[in-house]
Amino acid sequence: MAKIWIRQAVLRALDDAMTDDPSVIVMGEDIAAAGGPFKVTEGLLATHGPERVIDTPISEMAFMGAAVGAAVCGLKPVVEMMFIEFIGVALDQLTTQAATMRYLSRGRLTPPLVVRPSAGAGQGFGCQHSQMLDHWFRGTPGLKVAVTSNARTTYGLLRSAIEDPDPVVVLEPRVLYAEREEYEFDRNYRIPLGQAEIARPGSDVTLVTCGAMRRVALAAAETSHANIEVVDLLTLWPWDRRTVAESVVRTGRLVTLEEAPAGSGWGGDVVSSIAIEAFGRLKAPPHRITLPEAPVPYSGALEARFLPSPAYVAEQIATLVSTNKPPLPWWRNAA
Repeated sequence: MAKIWIRQAVLRALDDAMTDDPSVIVMGEDIAAAGGPFKVTEGLLATHGPERVIDTPISEMAFMGAAVGAAVCGLKPVVEMMFIEFIGVALDQLTTQAATMRYLSRGRLTPPLVVRPSAGAGQGFGCQHSQMLDHWFRGTPGLKVAVTSNARTTYGLLRSAIEDPDPVVVLEPRVLYAEREEYEFDRNYRIPLGQAEIARPGSDVTLVTCGAMRRVALAAAETSHANIEVVDLLTLWPWDRRTVAESVVRTGRLVTLEEAPAGSGWGGDVVSSIAIEAFGRLKAPPHRITLPEAPVPYSGALEARFLPSPAYVAEQIATLVSTNKPPLPWWRNAA
């Protein structure tokens, strides 16, 4: 297997999808001649032409609306959002129009639309360009939400999302674009939306995570004295309740590792569901490892402290396993 950049997995997924299906188009700011701000669409214009690789004006509201219309009329648009925060001005088109189209038309109209925002912290972009913001989409009926975590999941999730008949938001943690890993492309490979995977088996605690936090979770598991089972959700809505519940029944403990403050993180839904479905099998209260309730700092040193590290995750889990009591987060201990 060759080592590839994860951004190459995005490009390969788009190229293969466009080759296999002439109705697939890509749209976004500077994605054509410039190859995209993160170079994940480089070469698509030369291969597929300007009618299918479309540079848009700097008006997210306009080109998201155009994508919804194109999807209803038979195309399969893949819309790139340079930063996830930019979707804010186009939420109406996505969550009010695209997500409800099938319901409002009694199934006559379906918008097979994919939105690919870069998201997350870790590269010093400051508080306005470093959020995950998946809570803007989670829980919206008719809309699916996925998060990539490595080259394989990037390819598999994107191919499934593009083939889905309904709108899908695929969050791409931009800190991973420059990561490399061994992966051999298989154009038939898909990861079904709504299906989690066990990234590492274990027996002492179930650590549920997604996105860039997957690598943090795996690194923590390697150094921890506890035997940690790592579950990568992959799809945040609808999330795979069965895989998580079965893992927690085996281990007796649940920890979520989220790149979000507790108030907006997906872990609240996971914890409440497991507390209802598997309360009698828990050896300890569920525990959430999250970000502080504060904007993402710009300073590199502060951002590194802000994000959960493998050492911090391992420490939190060690305390939970040894005492069966959830530990305080570092910012409350520091106070």
